[in-house]
Amino acid sequence: MKQKPTLTFWQIWNLSFGFLGIQIGYSLQSSQTSRILSALGADLSHLNYYWLAAPIAGLIVQPIIGMSSDRTWTRFGRRIPFILGGAIVSAIAMFFMPNSEFVAHIMPPFIFGAFMLLFMDCAFNVSMQPFRSLVGDMVNDKQRNLGYSTQSFLTNVGAVVGSFLPFILTWIGIRNIPNEGEMVPPSVITAFYFGGGALLLTVLWTSFKVKEYAPKEYEQYNNITDIEKERRSFISILKSTPKTMLQLGVVQFFSWFALFIMWVYATDGIAENVWHTKDPLSKAYNEAGNWNGVLSGIYGVFAAVFSIFMAKMADKVGRKKVYSFALMMGALGLVSMYFFDDKNMLLLSMLGVGIAWAGILAMPYAILSAALPPSKMGVYMGIFNATITIPQIAAGLTGGLLLKHVAGGSSITMLVVAGVSMFLAAVSVVFVQDSDRQLKPETID
Repeated sequence: MKQKPTLTFWQIWNLSFGFLGIQIGYSLQSSQTSRILSALGADLSHLNYYWLAAPIAGLIVQPIIGMSSDRTWTRFGRRIPFILGGAIVSAIAMFFMPNSEFVAHIMPPFIFGAFMLLFMDCAFNVSMQPFRSLVGDMVNDKQRNLGYSTQSFLTNVGAVVGSFLPFILTWIGIRNIPNEGEMVPPSVITAFYFGGGALLLTVLWTSFKVKEYAPKEYEQYNNITDIEKERRSFISILKSTPKTMLQLGVVQFFSWFALFIMWVYATDGIAENVWHTKDPLSKAYNEAGNWNGVLSGIYGVFAAVFSIFMAKMADKVGRKKVYSFALMMGALGLVSMYFFDDKNMLLLSMLGVGIAWAGILAMPYAILSAALPPSKMGVYMGIFNATITIPQIAAGLTGGLLLKHVAGGSSITMLVVAGVSMFLAAVSVVFVQDSDRQLKPETID
């Protein structure tokens, strides 16, 4: 079998550079959606349903895009057309969403905003899925850990920028409350403009800098036979799911269940435990909300730093050990939030959460891509996204019951529930089969 060439660091960097911009946009969407829709007039009691838009969109869109990109070849490549197309639609939606009030003569602004959110979610998924497959397509086994660790690093840098962007724009003097007669603050609108621009520029960089392997070359590098090239139905592909993918699915369920619980209950938990309030209209509660935004950016910083060292750690001790360690640190970080009543001590909790986040963004894909048939890389990566979306949907539907019957109505106790789920994820890694082929290059045919 002809071996894939060893890429330079900057070639690997270019593979995922567009993910930086996508994550800036995605982070802005995640952090500002409730704020925008509430300002546009959405009912507060219905906001949780809007939060389900992202996982549901991913569940439907990513397998379709994965299968389509596997079967596509254009002069621009296999994955690049989908990455670029999704980025363009995402940027357009990012422009229109915070300006939804200007279509009030056509429909209620929050309805238009909800449609833009749906378009944005679908477009983000169109771009993100091929990015993960692109790394698997292009790197050899020896560089697999580096490829996905680099993607994790850029993802976390993008998340930090997106999280802090409205705060930074306010700090430099852009108005943080709506102008008279308007609904959305200029700081938020400007942040979305910046995010959309960054998304397009970084994706264009990847699109022009990366040259995907041509079909015959790709087949030679991956020893793809005529039988493997035969088109199969989605159901038959699903029935042939590799065992490693199913095992990773268990880990993913517990880890993403924990993350969703954290995202939903962190602000209330911090307000309850540190500021000693449950009143969402109080000054103390809003201070807790601001601090939770800072913590979100901080764990992104820790994740980015850990990503720098993660590939070498995985090369030395194995991907499973690094993955399990990262998740265990996340479990400790989440549970520790219950015991810290000083807001600054929560920074220590974010160290654990950040390490877990870095591992979650890289290690399962490094393990999975080594186990997938190269001719079906895209569709299986798309199907694998269900292991992210289903646990979030499950957490969204059961969170209220857990809060009432397990946590006794305490939001801070829900973070302990999240920690237990993350601990179960760490234990589940033990049962995952990983070839770790990059550690034994002499066994490659």
